[in-house]
Amino acid sequence: MFLKKIPIVLALILCLCLAPNSQSPTDAQIFKVTRIVDGDTFVLETKDKVRLLGVDTPELHHPKKPVQCFAQEAKDFTSRQVLNQKVKLTFEGQPRDRYGRVLAWIWYGPGYKKLLNAEIISQGYGFSYRKYPTSRLEEFNRLEREARKNKRGLWADNACTNFQP
Repeated sequence: MFLKKIPIVLALILCLCLAPNSQSPTDAQIFKVTRIVDGDTFVLETKDKVRLLGVDTPELHHPKKPVQCFAQEAKDFTSRQVLNQKVKLTFEGQPRDRYGRVLAWIWYGPGYKKLLNAEIISQGYGFSYRKYPTSRLEEFNRLEREARKNKRGLWADNACTNFQP
């Protein structure tokens, strides 16, 4: 009798191990975004928090820093792009940061062809995150230089006086 139940138990264990909250992010995965925390962090339908790789936005919720200029605008931009939308996550390096957030590249739009991480920098809602270099560091540095040169977003004249990323 016990031997007949082993396949059922193994199948149940396998299903639990593959549940979204316990997945080890290695392959591309598609999930719905249910909440935006700030310009570079959001929450998935699985309740996992996702931190965008290679980009940093002004601080909106930081225990040791006041709200920075353009933080709300960055959050609003990210909301307009992906809130309540399906996104594709791809990965590089460490799967999670020290806070347990999933670290990912976020692809969105038709065919998941737009990279949110790059769009935030390109449109001037954030900057290239140099503290933890990624394979896209040079590209993101170039996008930031272009956004600054073209005075987009937080780089616009009088948008943020004395802002230092």
